Amino acid sequence: MRTNMDIVRYIEPGARSPRVGLRRDGTVAPLPWNSVAELLRESRDDVRERLTPVADEVDAADVTFLPPVDGRTEVWAAGVTYERSRTGRVEESSEASVYEKVYDAERPELFLKSVAWRVVTDSEPVALRADSTLDVPEPELAVVANRFGEIVGYTVCNDMSSRSIEGENPLYLPQAKIFSGHCALATGIRPAWEVPDVTDLAITLRVLRGGDTAFSGDTSTARLHRTLEELVAALFAPTDFPDGAILATGTGIVPELSFSLAEGDRIEIEIADVGTLTNPVVRGREPMSWLVDALDRPDARGKAQL
Repeated sequence: MRTNMDIVRYIEPGARSPRVGLRRDGTVAPLPWNSVAELLRESRDDVRERLTPVADEVDAADVTFLPPVDGRTEVWAAGVTYERSRTGRVEESSEASVYEKVYDAERPELFLKSVAWRVVTDSEPVALRADSTLDVPEPELAVVANRFGEIVGYTVCNDMSSRSIEGENPLYLPQAKIFSGHCALATGIRPAWEVPDVTDLAITLRVLRGGDTAFSGDTSTARLHRTLEELVAALFAPTDFPDGAILATGTGIVPELSFSLAEGDRIEIEIADVGTLTNPVVRGREPMSWLVDALDRPDARGKAQL
């Protein structure tokens, strides 16, 4: 039987600094890197060879898991990589032609999604902009690439998005995509060699409201219009990433325009062979202010989980 394993960041009770560890079978044990950024400075072969705990394991229930991104590592995102995404952008936008063109263009749509410290993880809240009227989660397979552009692993991303702001004008994309509580990653990075077939992974989304399912949808990475390697190559071609990069590869699940997230919703995402991600929804900047405190006190993150 194949044992699922994940690379994680975590902090133990009373500790001042996070650790990088290997999680499996309900336990976590430290790995020989001080940060995920340090790990992503190495080649894929070296990471695989050194993926061995250097100290005793502890019960995973006794630690606080942190987002699997730190240092100078950036989170980027690709847009309009599924046909459903193209259709959804056309439906919402006052300038629909730009989305029709980019879907088939040689150059993909790529944009900076988040710096490391703004990323939230499983059980932590994601947010809606206070001035947005139409908001959706975007469940996406995220590729974790090292400084050489090699794919080291995969994780789950929720690329929160304001459809009303982006739909008003495509030039508002950064405002629709980047704000407090805008980006969530699962706690674990599944090593690339642990995923049997990344070209056909089932992706499911469910939004719970008051205990009932307000929206659900599914897709597969088989419906991606571009390969993961093409997207990573386009990201790395003009830019150096000394601490690697995480690239969310676009969403194939877009609700109808009649649906919008609401404060109090619960978002559940699962990607087969990769992981799960669950986040409650808040509205506005104030409920996410704890992210600033967590810059110097990562142990404070556990208190933000709802």
